[in-house]
Amino acid sequence: MTETKDDRIAGLLLAAGGGRRLGGRPKALLTHRGRPLVEHAVAALREGGCSRVHVVLGAAADTVRARAELAELPGCVLVENPDWAEGMGSSLRAGLASLAGTDARAALVSLVDQPGIGAAAVARVRSAYTSPGSLAAAAYDGRRGHPVLFGRAHWAGVGAAATGDQGARNYLAARADDVALVECGDVARPYDIDTEADLVRLE
Repeated sequence: MTETKDDRIAGLLLAAGGGRRLGGRPKALLTHRGRPLVEHAVAALREGGCSRVHVVLGAAADTVRARAELAELPGCVLVENPDWAEGMGSSLRAGLASLAGTDARAALVSLVDQPGIGAAAVARVRSAYTSPGSLAAAAYDGRRGHPVLFGRAHWAGVGAAATGDQGARNYLAARADDVALVECGDVARPYDIDTEADLVRLE
């Protein structure tokens, strides 16, 4: 499934996690279907319609950069987050800052450790964009999840609110009535690869 590309909406992949509960194995480099999770996630963003993709790296950033010649990473903007150990919030801030100097009007944020979310969910959430003030998120049986779309008007507020591992959760919760929920439960599975037990989901 390949959607019409739209430069106004940039894909923002958070791929900095160190896999603390996975024995220190960086999530970006976990193998799924013969290639690293970071490549699967970039492919989902591109095939879902994001021609511009920024990837935030942290743990093992040099190793991921060394693999940048592989299938999906060429053409991505690789953003290093030196504060990745502080949690997802710091990566979200770094990613949004990397987009601030571009002409992107929205950021579609996805997580590297959710291989069950593919291009179909990306395309659905991307299609919810209407203006730089847009807020939208995938929903699974009515419950908000990823990917999440932030119109440019929200970037400063999201960055200011993003702390620890909360990311934009509090920002979105405070604006729940303004968030367009896009049901994706029929095309994606929102599980995370967080612990050793979750590794059985990788193929």
